Amino acid sequence: MIWNTHSKDVPEGAHAILGASSHSWLNYDKDKLFESWRRRYAQAIGTHAHDYAARYIKHGQKAKSGDKTGLFLHLLEHHIPANSIDINNLFKNWQLYVNDAVSARMRPEQVLYFSRNAFGTADAISFRKDELRIYDLKTGDGKTSMDQLYIYAALFCLEYDIAPGDIDIQTRIYQFADYIEEYPTAEDILPIMDQIKTFDKLIDRYREEGRYEI
Repeated sequence: MIWNTHSKDVPEGAHAILGASSHSWLNYDKDKLFESWRRRYAQAIGTHAHDYAARYIKHGQKAKSGDKTGLFLHLLEHHIPANSIDINNLFKNWQLYVNDAVSARMRPEQVLYFSRNAFGTADAISFRKDELRIYDLKTGDGKTSMDQLYIYAALFCLEYDIAPGDIDIQTRIYQFADYIEEYPTAEDILPIMDQIKTFDKLIDRYREEGRYEI
């Protein structure tokens, strides 16, 4: 048997919509198939919507209603199909997040780094007058958790050697053209900081124990 090669057809790690490993499509109708196809672009939409938001926040420019076209074109330029973008709902949420972050004079896409094992990038963050603000933009419709923002707060406190009990902390998640807001305290953040430090040492130990030397 001479087998065909498909190195150019199938990138490494790629999965087909009509593949065998994910066989739920056998029970799809055409509407469910379209929804499945549309969801494949959700991550790319989120990535490029965040990038576009960062431009506005970085330069302190609030988004106006006319900027919806700009966001739409930005996504199209990154090869996202037009019929996979719910631009009206996306823009309402995106605009609210951008304008609130600009009003709060926040910094976009800021890396928070404790070690090679513990770091993350906050969508928008600010720290002034002993108040830490962390805002997060969600472009999908999946369930969200404030834990992610609590981890950012812990990483911030670890990196800049700030006690969470000495500051006020505000966290927001923007989704569905609205936001949920919480005010975590030291009781919320300190255990995360302790766990990061403990797990960071353990991971380094695992790495050292697993190193192969000749």
